[in-house]
Amino acid sequence: MPNSHGLYEVFLAVARAGSFTAAAHALGYTQSAVSRQVQSLEDEVGAELFERLPRGVRLSEAGRVLVPHAEAVRDRLATARAELAALRSLDGGLLRLGSFSSATAALVPRAQAVFRERHPGVAVSRVEGFSVKHLGLVATGEEDLAVVCPPPGSPPPPGVTLHHLLDEPMLVALPRGHAHTGRRGVRLAELADEEWIVGNERLEDTLFRPAVEAGFRPRTGLLAGEWIAKLGAVAAGLGVTLVPALAAASVRPDVALVTIHPEDVPYRPVHAATPPVPTVAATAFLAVLRETAQELTDSTPY
Repeated sequence: MPNSHGLYEVFLAVARAGSFTAAAHALGYTQSAVSRQVQSLEDEVGAELFERLPRGVRLSEAGRVLVPHAEAVRDRLATARAELAALRSLDGGLLRLGSFSSATAALVPRAQAVFRERHPGVAVSRVEGFSVKHLGLVATGEEDLAVVCPPPGSPPPPGVTLHHLLDEPMLVALPRGHAHTGRRGVRLAELADEEWIVGNERLEDTLFRPAVEAGFRPRTGLLAGEWIAKLGAVAAGLGVTLVPALAAASVRPDVALVTIHPEDVPYRPVHAATPPVPTVAATAFLAVLRETAQELTDSTPY
């Protein structure tokens, strides 16, 4: 039996045409099919919708009451079909995007600019926060895609698929005028006596994790959770800190960056997190993220 939406469309066609035969011709149905569908709708609403005349039909009182409601159903269905088509063609819809903080310095905004140019009809909402938070939001369906640095050694939560984008090297931020300013390939052992500014007393939970696992134990004295505070302390000569390469372009001018020797440099993997079956918009944005990550990897001097 046809669904209610189809029955309403047939009902409106008969109301416009004034006969089952003319409505059948307009719809491309047989006259008997139209008659059966009108009968089905009459059974559903519990009233006769048309008065059967010797030549054609006319709306009954119940039919006249039903017409505006049937038109509303038809119009809402047409709107839904158009919005669904826009989702498939990326002419509309919403992408809910999350990202950890330093990825918003270069990777995410560059990808978002390219995506907006290619798909201007898709609205993008973006939230910044810790990777663990975004993994949870993707898992519960509250975000469509997130750029994350997953906790090392931990599998993603159920309902999350990780897509590797790049391995990001760390740099060292020094105050201008420091003895190592302008150098390339500094060994971490050369900085063992420096005061290191870190975001957590437990170094295994910071950017230092790979270096600590390799045996380097920095001397720490100042804790700062935000980048603006870390770099402010470096600029004031209070110590040095690690900076992710993705955030290098946003470092303040009174702070110098130096590269770390290839044997010592800590890396962190950057991934995109999506549900196992991403939305059309998330799939398209993931492709742009991969392009942008490759461009950044190819162009970085670090």
